[in-house]
Amino acid sequence: MANAVRKATLAIYAWAAAYAAERGVIIADTKFEFGTDENGVLHIMDEMLTPDSSRFWPADEYQVGISPPSYDKQFVRGLSRADRLEQDATRAEGAQNVIDGTAAKYAEALDKLAGIRLD
Repeated sequence: MANAVRKATLAIYAWAAAYAAERGVIIADTKFEFGTDENGVLHIMDEMLTPDSSRFWPADEYQVGISPPSYDKQFVRGLSRADRLEQDATRAEGAQNVIDGTAAKYAEALDKLAGIRLD
């Protein structure tokens, strides 16, 4: 089974990375979760290749040794640190900044990868 998971992972990633590259995006990191059904058939068991499970970088801004801006939840990690939220006037304002910023990053990923604009 491990060989089947490895083969599926590499095939999905190769296809996705090529698709993203054509759109100027690097898939810097991603995860796939697999399981089997009662017949032992392998299936993807969770979402995949989304801003929650992957890190997407703009290819034109990538430089070795520097983490470029991203179209994913890394934005949330940076903003949601307590020290950042406490710099805002109120926690509610800070939370809204996280929500708005995350929505903008995810919309940017959707536009870059699928050509769908939400504005």
